[in-house]
Amino acid sequence: MRAGVLRHGLNLWPPFLFAGIHVTALSPDYQHARVELRLRPWNRNYVGTHFGGSLFAMTDPFWMLLVLHHLGREHRVWDKAGEIEFVRPGRGTVHTEFHLDDPTLDALRAEAAAGAKVLRWFENDIRDRDGQLIARVRKQLYVRRKPGR
Repeated sequence: MRAGVLRHGLNLWPPFLFAGIHVTALSPDYQHARVELRLRPWNRNYVGTHFGGSLFAMTDPFWMLLVLHHLGREHRVWDKAGEIEFVRPGRGTVHTEFHLDDPTLDALRAEAAAGAKVLRWFENDIRDRDGQLIARVRKQLYVRRKPGR
């Protein structure tokens, strides 16, 4: 699927649409994505800042999608674990970026080549418009080559 089509589809996907999550960039080579979360009345917490679940949700599928696109149907790629560290309250629009490089993809292919299970952590930061750190997110992916492929 072309990256632009997926980006538009994600922006219309109800969990993102109604949470205020907006994919602003998805590179044609699926190696970079940028996601924003706008503060709206329906995604604020009790004290008027970003709801933590929305902050985590804005990062949820992207590492898996980027890696899966490159490894293809001969691999299983799943989110295995995730964690978030809240650093400061998020106000206004916040954003995060995902950068996937060729050495990481080459390592995943090599480690999974014999059918072994590979667990790899990926990290990204959520920042506000001024570049202030709002949260640190870690996602662990499960990667395994499918039998017979």
